[in-house]
Amino acid sequence: MKHIKSHFELTNQQRNGILFLILIIIILQGFLFFGNSRSTDNFIQDEDLVLLEKQIDSIKNIQKEKVSRVSILPFNPNFLTDYRGYILGMSTTQIDNVLKFRKTGKWINSIEDFQTVSGVSDSLMLQIEPYIKFPDWVNNPIRNTAEYKINGKPEVKEIIDLNRATLQELKMVNGIGDVLAERIITYRNSFKGGFASLIELENVYGLKPEVISILSERFQVKTPRPIETINLNSADRDRLVSVPFIDYELAHRIVEYRILHEGFKSLDELNSVKGFPENKFEQIKLYLQLN
Repeated sequence: MKHIKSHFELTNQQRNGILFLILIIIILQGFLFFGNSRSTDNFIQDEDLVLLEKQIDSIKNIQKEKVSRVSILPFNPNFLTDYRGYILGMSTTQIDNVLKFRKTGKWINSIEDFQTVSGVSDSLMLQIEPYIKFPDWVNNPIRNTAEYKINGKPEVKEIIDLNRATLQELKMVNGIGDVLAERIITYRNSFKGGFASLIELENVYGLKPEVISILSERFQVKTPRPIETINLNSADRDRLVSVPFIDYELAHRIVEYRILHEGFKSLDELNSVKGFPENKFEQIKLYLQLN
């Protein structure tokens, strides 16, 4: 028995070795367990990512279908909007080209002008061309007159001064009823002398660009109200805030930009001022001048 028992007796060094071996086995099993868990998690994450991508693609396809079903109405390219350009298939750069051109005060008066300014391809131009509509006085320039068809018969009528237009005359425009006609006159009366430019119609609540385009076929600002312009390179902040759409914060940034760049070289530089409302540039520049 003593011989048998001696085989099971272990020294301290042997016991420590066995414990160390057991510890290694436990650690290895832990690595294997957590490794498999992470692999499973990664697999689940990959599945979630694939599912998310499919959902995004599905949403994009639905959006494309909605856009394709949108009825595209004839439009004046001088009043192009981001949304209309997107529907027509124009890129952001092409839309911006048109908007920047209009900010210079120039007008697009032909299909060729539109393609040159926007930079659209010939194939896209063929798709867009059927929807482009210019005012009659552009297609058939007659000084201070416009041609309309009444009961199928052409009739030449004088272009009306927007600052003298009556409620009934405004209601003759397709898309303008009693409410919009009254808003136009109310806005006009808010200024002594009425409108300074046709572009101010954008401030009339509810008046869409498409309707403004139609209105411009029959109405022009022949007697614009006089505006006292201020010098952009010398006006202080208090003077700048007298300009519509310029508040104290924006006036402060304009002055800072002017100091940093040693004055404005052109009014177009205003669009580089942080927070400047680019969509109001045409109206703001009516009040400004440079040396």
